[in-house]
Amino acid sequence: MIGYTQSPFEVCEIAVKIKVSPPQACRGRSRIVVCPDAYLCLVVLKEIMDRRRVLTIFLIVFVNFLGASIVQPILPLYAGGRFGASPGTISILLASYFAAQFLAAPVLGQLSDRYGRLPVLVLSQVGTVASFLILAGAESLPMLFAGRILDGITGGNVIVAQAYLTDISTPKQRAGALGVVFMAFGLGYALGPAVGGFISALADDRTAYYVAAGISLVTVLMTIFLLDESLTPAQRLARRLNSQSKLGAHDVVSNPSLMVIMALGFVAQLSIALMNSTLALYGEQVIFAGQPSDNVHLGNGLIFSGFGIGQVIAQLFLLRPLIARYGEKWLIVFGAVFRGLSIMSIVLIVSPFWVAGVAMPLVAISSGVMMPSVQTLATTSVSRSVSGAALGWYQSAATMGIILGTALGGQFFSIAPALPYLIAGGILLLTTIPALYLKRIHKPYIEPEPDISPATVAV
Repeated sequence: MIGYTQSPFEVCEIAVKIKVSPPQACRGRSRIVVCPDAYLCLVVLKEIMDRRRVLTIFLIVFVNFLGASIVQPILPLYAGGRFGASPGTISILLASYFAAQFLAAPVLGQLSDRYGRLPVLVLSQVGTVASFLILAGAESLPMLFAGRILDGITGGNVIVAQAYLTDISTPKQRAGALGVVFMAFGLGYALGPAVGGFISALADDRTAYYVAAGISLVTVLMTIFLLDESLTPAQRLARRLNSQSKLGAHDVVSNPSLMVIMALGFVAQLSIALMNSTLALYGEQVIFAGQPSDNVHLGNGLIFSGFGIGQVIAQLFLLRPLIARYGEKWLIVFGAVFRGLSIMSIVLIVSPFWVAGVAMPLVAISSGVMMPSVQTLATTSVSRSVSGAALGWYQSAATMGIILGTALGGQFFSIAPALPYLIAGGILLLTTIPALYLKRIHKPYIEPEPDISPATVAV
């Protein structure tokens, strides 16, 4: 007989959810639930622990994105106003982060597979804190570049968080689990840009970076004190010793599904980078043309917040029911179409109310159903033992798209402010072609399930 501390009503709810009979003691009111079935207790306890892990990952990613999104709407204007950077130089500055992340992402993913998620997650978050402090104290453009590159090198926060969630979820649960990251991302973006705009309007643009550094430090402490490792020591040792627990370039190229998934990630993020890298400038020169700089900062922050609100709506209300009805493959197709049309509408209907209240939430909703589905297919196309590496390779392809889109965004904007958005929308509409091809060729990786019968469970 096993006892553990948990609400009886929560245990009953979980037992019904996983389709087993709830323990007799669930009928009591004590906080100590006594279960006569040891195996059942382990199953229920695992479900409770996984819920707590998911909540902790959600809080960590939310706080991390909150800090990052505080500085996003002010970085282009910070570089241009304080250091005289041109739109082209600003694009390169933004792209430098993603160039560093492109090189580091596969390495971080494989390190987390072999040595554990927790140490890599802590290291990447410490790098983020240091990068914000460098940006806050920068006295020249080279220091700005140094801060951005450092953050990119250690920018494995989201990759490792997603790998952690794949460790504690089944293939059927995976899109919903990865959606937790996008919901945290959405909440961070709903609040962060507006907070950054207010801070810049009330204080100065350097203050926002110090605030972001402090917020990011909170995520380091949360990871250390609230999160436990998702990979056992035996799993980490086996992956270090097993040559098959690596995902090299040859393995990626010989996996057609993963190659198409990486191509989709590249194109999808190329298009979104064309928008994100120029949106602050577009707001300043078109949407809020002629307004005081304080109003521009605040207005741009609210526009980015509209994106965050859309992400929250997608994850809370849309992703799970849409996956249940249509499946991940169709959601990639639908997301590409609506994402493309929504981005194009930003320049077709030039109104702060339309852009912040309609267009940006629609872009985010489309992204919120499309991108978790793409990442889910990336993890199910390989063995679980290399899921972190698969996400690392996917992130590298997506990051390359961000690099190219960010670098080209400023150049296109210099030609015509509307051009980045029209190109981005057109590219996304064309993405439906490889998405439909992926629907036909993708087959989930099948590996033997471990024996988890009651006879093999040691209590």
